[in-house]
Amino acid sequence: MAPYQDDLNTLLAKLQAIAQTGNYNAKDVFDQQRYTELADVTTKLAIKLGASDQQAKLFVDADFGYVTPKVDVRAVTFIDDQLLLVQERAGGTWSIPGGWADLGYSAGEIAVKETREEAGLTVKPQQLLAVRALRKHAYAKQSSQDVYKMFIACLPENRALKSGIETAKVQLFTREQALQVPLSLQRNLPADIEMAFDAHTASHWMAKFD
Repeated sequence: MAPYQDDLNTLLAKLQAIAQTGNYNAKDVFDQQRYTELADVTTKLAIKLGASDQQAKLFVDADFGYVTPKVDVRAVTFIDDQLLLVQERAGGTWSIPGGWADLGYSAGEIAVKETREEAGLTVKPQQLLAVRALRKHAYAKQSSQDVYKMFIACLPENRALKSGIETAKVQLFTREQALQVPLSLQRNLPADIEMAFDAHTASHWMAKFD
């Protein structure tokens, strides 16, 4: 697979990562000063490209230490061979329940937490279905940061579906129905829906990656 082309936001993110990782690992005070200066230059470049002072500061200060990708966890749950999706209150689009991986939780615990909060359903994580690198697929970008999306198959432990604070509706879909509703392309693609159904019906599933 050919590597993705770097856009301006990607280049700024790489500069940010070099500055922060270098500052974190630097043992010499002069090296620390150089990496601090690089972070300052990155901020100024972001402003030149249209970011406000506050946005540029948040961009550069978004992470500390060795910079790694953010992790998004999606809980793939079927009831009666239908896929559980939730409708976002903001925008009205549909997605597999999930969200950012919070500190202090394992990936499976995030799948349980997000499904309970968004769909009122208690689930038990079973298997890692896929890990997708956001930049290698057609997801709508949420930020300039790299993101890994983890799709985890879960078994429902009850059938009590209930919307949450961030969700307007909770519903079960067949493959055809799920591919017809407007999806939140930041969170999941039609290919992810297809993958979820393929995994559900497969006698043996090997986790996909990249």
